[in-house]
Amino acid sequence: MIITRTPLRISFFGGGTDLPSYYLKHEGEVLSTTIDKYLYITCRHMPPFWDYKHRFVYGSKTERVSDIEEIDHPSIRETLRFMNIDYGVDMHYNTDIPARSGIGSSSSFTVGLLNALNGLEGRISSKHQLMRDSIYIEQNMIKEPVGAQDQTAAAYGGFNHIIFRKNGEIETTPITISGDRVKELNDSLLLVFTGFQRYSKNIEKKKIERIDENTKSLDTIKQYVSDALAILNSNEDIREFGSLLNETWKMKKGLADNVTDERIDAMYRMGMENGAVGGKLLGAGGGGFMLFFVPREKRKELKKAMADYVCVPFQFENSGSQVIYYKQEDERG
Repeated sequence: MIITRTPLRISFFGGGTDLPSYYLKHEGEVLSTTIDKYLYITCRHMPPFWDYKHRFVYGSKTERVSDIEEIDHPSIRETLRFMNIDYGVDMHYNTDIPARSGIGSSSSFTVGLLNALNGLEGRISSKHQLMRDSIYIEQNMIKEPVGAQDQTAAAYGGFNHIIFRKNGEIETTPITISGDRVKELNDSLLLVFTGFQRYSKNIEKKKIERIDENTKSLDTIKQYVSDALAILNSNEDIREFGSLLNETWKMKKGLADNVTDERIDAMYRMGMENGAVGGKLLGAGGGGFMLFFVPREKRKELKKAMADYVCVPFQFENSGSQVIYYKQEDERG
């Protein structure tokens, strides 16, 4: 039996420039961090006592199948296919945060499952290989309209500057600023659940369709990464980071007509009217989590205004996807 723990992520700047249709022409950049909210995947060899070969338990659903082709869950199906699994697998999935909420859970799932299955096979996966394999599964096998930042964040963990090169290479550089500066930033962020979930692929598909007309906007969004890094590495007031989030949110809303709606806009206005300096909807848009930047002295005021929403405390984390439990066994017979 093996258990993996894989972090979820917050993307600050550069979202959209990690889409291959953009970065293979222009190069992309993202500034993001993983947080201490995780998903857990337990895998073991399926005991041979039932009339099905595999069992997968996730959310409120249980799949019992005998052939990989019968699996509904696309990431489970294609990851098992990618790994050439020929024995029965019993998998259980748990998470700290609901799926489809803009903090990278789909890619964290794929990374965590890959890590677990490699463990069952007796292999240790490097962070780079986990990243590469999960991107291949999602983009080429599932054929999801997704970028490459979420898989990278989940595999590596940490507060990182990620660069997506035209030749397809991905470079991950940890942010090296003082612990006090990191704490100041972390303490200025408030994560608030909008109360509704969404399927990001519907939004990302529209963004991909509009890549050419959005190129100038994406160029500006990419520039914000450098601007944010300059703020973090200076003595400037950390609130400038929050103001920059406000600017990137304005740009992000124009990438597709389903990134936001009146409910989201009303929530954002409420935040800005109650102490926030800036913020953005995380992930593709359309729902999930809103991230606000709020000075520490205004935090209580904003939380009071958001009393009808779920506010989620969090800390930055540095581990990436990890095997947290392993017991050698072989139930394949």
